[in-house]
Amino acid sequence: MAAQATAPGAPWPAAGRPGPRPLAHHLAVAAATWLGSTAVLPLLSGASPVWKPELRAPLAELRASLANADPDAFAAAVGAAARRRLDRFLTGIEAYRRHPYRRDLADPPVLWRDGNTRLLAYGRGRRRRGRVCILVVPSLINRAYILDLAAEHSLMRYLAARGLDVYLVDWGAPGPVERGFALTDYIAGRLEGALDAMRAAAGGPAVVVGYCMGGLLALALAQRRARDLAALVCLATPWDFHADRPAQARALGQLAGAFEPVLLALGALPVDVIQLLFAGLDPFAVIRKFLDFAGLDPGSPRAHRFVALEDWLNDGVPLAAPVARECLVGWYGANTPARGQWRVAGRPVLPAEIDLPSLVVLPGADRIVPPASARALADTLPRAERLCPAAGHIGMIAGVDAREKLWRPLADWIEARGG
Repeated sequence: MAAQATAPGAPWPAAGRPGPRPLAHHLAVAAATWLGSTAVLPLLSGASPVWKPELRAPLAELRASLANADPDAFAAAVGAAARRRLDRFLTGIEAYRRHPYRRDLADPPVLWRDGNTRLLAYGRGRRRRGRVCILVVPSLINRAYILDLAAEHSLMRYLAARGLDVYLVDWGAPGPVERGFALTDYIAGRLEGALDAMRAAAGGPAVVVGYCMGGLLALALAQRRARDLAALVCLATPWDFHADRPAQARALGQLAGAFEPVLLALGALPVDVIQLLFAGLDPFAVIRKFLDFAGLDPGSPRAHRFVALEDWLNDGVPLAAPVARECLVGWYGANTPARGQWRVAGRPVLPAEIDLPSLVVLPGADRIVPPASARALADTLPRAERLCPAAGHIGMIAGVDAREKLWRPLADWIEARGG
């Protein structure tokens, strides 16, 4: 990855970065965790209650190991360790914010545009006659370029280099028109328009590939336009939102009411609120990442990959208010997809009705989409095959071993179906 002071299409100005977002939340979690450590020392006393039974044995072992320790010296050591960790965390954040890397890939040609939505053409003209074309659908809340992160970490460019005619939907940020969009507008409007434009340019049937939330959009498209499709691929796509941690999913649905004043005022759910919701899945994930980053050589490939991914994570887009309500209240709160109650243009989205060759990719280390949620989709699609890479939600797309774990088997599967 080239590191430059400035570059075309760089997501942040050279002066610095605003992440990790929301910064105030991550700083507060770190401070509360470490600087509050001395406050919980009394819990080590024999009279202290143990709220979690599973902690009784390790707590007893810890008490025994500290039986002869000087209380004041121990408290001072705990305080010093907390300050060191907080300092290392802040050092990692500062190193990230000042890192010289900027994404420098130029966009491929734009085949079609409608409002703020674009269709980017990769590898056009390399397709051999009679082969399918590929429509790749990302999430609405993250930038599409995770699929084209860098020259050596680009699923799109890999597929194009294999001779495949592949197109990427770039949703862009909601403008005045898109802020009024529901999921039906994106699927039956923009996504079908992109499919029509691609088929008019490339001819022949299409394979639609959806990633994460984009997999749900691709699924609905496949049901509506099965006659125009050769196959469906769903990458880490949630379906049963109550298959894992249902209480947490319902709580997200209940939060929608608290966000209603923001949705009414802005017409969208802001990026920092979305990031805060993701942070709730693992409040210490960002802390662990930046503690590790603080010890990296800034010029190393690993550091560049870290910055590239963090830039993408922090470069999210707002979610149109009607879509936010559908996702929070419907998907998470009421589990409408798995219950057969999620509707697009008035029609329920039912995977059992999609009689297409399908590939459902279930990354084994996914912390964003619980594997049980995605497996429910594989269980429902009548012609589904499964691919289970030993990778995470993002790692399978842009990790150092993504080529072997996902890109190559995905391309092989598509080519076997006329690609």
